Amino acid sequence: MPETPSDTNPGTAPETFVLHGLEGPAEIRVDRWGIAHIEAGSLHDVFFLQGWNAARDRLWQIDLWRKRGLGLLAADFGPGYLAQDHAARHFLYRGDMDAEWAAYGDGTRDICAAFVAGINAWIALTRVEPDRLPPEFALLGTRPASWEPEDVVRIRSHALVHNALSEILRAQVLGRADAETDRLRADLEPPVDPGSLTGSDPRDVPLAACELYKLGTAPVSFEPARLQATLDEAPSWSRVTAQAEVVRRLADEGSNNWAVHGERTETGRPILASDPHRTQAVPSLRYLVHLRAPGLDVIGAGEPAVPGVSIGHNQDLAFGLTIFRADQEDVYVYETDPADPDRYRYGGGWESVVRVDERFAVKGCPDQHLALSFTRHGPILHQDHRRRRLVAIRSVWAEPGSAAYLGSLSYLRADTVDAFARSLSHWGSPAVNHVAADTKGDIGWFTAGLVPLRANWPGILPVPGDGRYEWQGFRDAAALPRAKNPAGGFVASANEMNLPKSFLAKDAPSIGHEWADGSRARRIRQTLSEQTRHGLADSAALQTDVLSLIAERLCACLENLPATGDTGAALRLLSGWNSCLTAQSAPAALFELWWMTHLRPGILGRFAPDPDLRRLLLPGDLDRLVVLIETPEPAWSTEDRDALLTRTLAAAWADCATRLGPDPAAWAWSRLHQALMRHAASPLRGNAEWDVGPHGVGGSQSTVMNMAYRPEDFSVTSGASVRLVMDVGDWDRSLCLNYPGQSGDPRSRHYADLAETWAASDHVPFLYSPDAISKATARLLRFKPATSPGRSAV
Repeated sequence: MPETPSDTNPGTAPETFVLHGLEGPAEIRVDRWGIAHIEAGSLHDVFFLQGWNAARDRLWQIDLWRKRGLGLLAADFGPGYLAQDHAARHFLYRGDMDAEWAAYGDGTRDICAAFVAGINAWIALTRVEPDRLPPEFALLGTRPASWEPEDVVRIRSHALVHNALSEILRAQVLGRADAETDRLRADLEPPVDPGSLTGSDPRDVPLAACELYKLGTAPVSFEPARLQATLDEAPSWSRVTAQAEVVRRLADEGSNNWAVHGERTETGRPILASDPHRTQAVPSLRYLVHLRAPGLDVIGAGEPAVPGVSIGHNQDLAFGLTIFRADQEDVYVYETDPADPDRYRYGGGWESVVRVDERFAVKGCPDQHLALSFTRHGPILHQDHRRRRLVAIRSVWAEPGSAAYLGSLSYLRADTVDAFARSLSHWGSPAVNHVAADTKGDIGWFTAGLVPLRANWPGILPVPGDGRYEWQGFRDAAALPRAKNPAGGFVASANEMNLPKSFLAKDAPSIGHEWADGSRARRIRQTLSEQTRHGLADSAALQTDVLSLIAERLCACLENLPATGDTGAALRLLSGWNSCLTAQSAPAALFELWWMTHLRPGILGRFAPDPDLRRLLLPGDLDRLVVLIETPEPAWSTEDRDALLTRTLAAAWADCATRLGPDPAAWAWSRLHQALMRHAASPLRGNAEWDVGPHGVGGSQSTVMNMAYRPEDFSVTSGASVRLVMDVGDWDRSLCLNYPGQSGDPRSRHYADLAETWAASDHVPFLYSPDAISKATARLLRFKPATSPGRSAV
């Protein structure tokens, strides 16, 4: 693979940079796995160099992230991106900036200012040495733009929050069917009967109300037709992501984490593991970095456009996170004034819609002026003049302190589990399950995030926006679910319904009702409960565990089926199978093909024969669908259940033979289930040189090694973006992996150097001590303030 100029120094021969904005000398040691270990004499300089280094490795990615989030794509790429810019600007933070900075704790603005100054210093260097620019800029004829500190925090639309789209879909399902049918889409825990709620007429909240939200949160695509679109064609690019893809992405993205107390480990020290799951992409969503300065020595993973790290460890404490699916959004429906459609009913009178005129630069065209529209609750998603209705969304994105993951700055220097817990008052978004473990031996689980207090409704359907349904502030951080040193000897989460019993009382205020398939969480707890001498290798193995509890449950329902024809052949292959979705397994290939492309659609078809309704239910609530097979009565008869199992098994056998050949001995799950990470710009290049893969892999969305896929072609869509396994106290024994590599530059040796390791379910060292880092250094960068002579001043 061609190397970027920043990768060409052999061994540890140092390269010196002289930088304006740096206060003192500093260095970066890049180890042979591409992890940058930054050491500086002040907090300002270490965050300055974090920004500089993030731009060095990920400039194209973070520049595109900024332009997408701020609604600035059309200036670079033309009219085909104007609608996306317009949508994105609706979801920017528009509140008081003093309150925003204060929400994250002391020093946050200074940290962000230093961070973006470092980004800008690298951008300045690329103007002097243009060969350092990633090749995507030349391909698309663009240049990176300079950053402001506010850019880090104002962009909200990349954070995972819930559940506005689900409210709209539920309204649509209830308008066509009933609450029992909607359980096929998203079962509710704790249970709530939507039919008993006062809501809005489903006709007032059409599916079109999803479009602005979907577009404002969509990734950036580079189809030739889109780049060549004229201004007249700009509206045709207002729908860039299919409804099913958006819902599936929200359903599949999750994480695993756990912390095991020293009483249950082989060393007597805690072990903490964390592997967040997001949409698989190249470059990786996350970036590993080590920050060392007086008073700070922390290593871990974060998003490259955000200072600090959100999962990792310092010298005393390890921490990890998963998404906690608290409900942080609500959809409101308003009646408009018959005499003035720009006024909506609120309380005893009418309020005016706020229209904000915004200027949009568009490549090759005059500037365009478009209005952004808001009610008191938030952006307007849809307006129906004939029915005199508005639809708007309220989200924690509009609240101070909701920039994704930035709250982690408050716990980077925490030295105990208790200090970590206290810091979480600064965490706003996304809502997460934190786990922590310290060198004193304590472990803990702490949920965190802005969770609205709803006094009179559970937040699962759109409600009138006339003032009857208002948030009454937010739950106090210390009052959210948490546990320290539980009797079982470990804490763990995997996006499942994990509310303690005290939060399940009928009169308890709602936190959330929609959760991930519980299979991963059950498997993690099952495994950790069985291990009384847990070790690092055990945690690493558990992160890549492919036993499917769903396969165990469904295969247990096959005992009474007729063992004839193709059904019999399928039964014989599945008989005695260990339910592990290993890459080379023939039964795994048959099972997943049967479950996701035959049985799952068969169940949905049985209970939702209307194809339009059935599309609203996709991808389906997997736990609920399995329960309908395990316990058919009273929803349907055992005979009908067995007939569906027989028919779909036979169809799956024939399908597998068509796809993989007539000999089952040659079948393998990895021949179907493949990870191919396509670079966003590949459609413009006419080749796949910047793509990574394909890699045949095991797992599924229901295994601890989350490898969610599109049922249409089995291609992997989401999974572990990074894996960390940390030995709390003996830090150099820790393990990590960032897929497919640390760099976002296709010319870099670290662009995809970890892809094969990832595909093999392996890890690499996660070094922390100066001695270990020195021995593993592959590249050394030294820095001096601009007042000193040096190689290249910028």
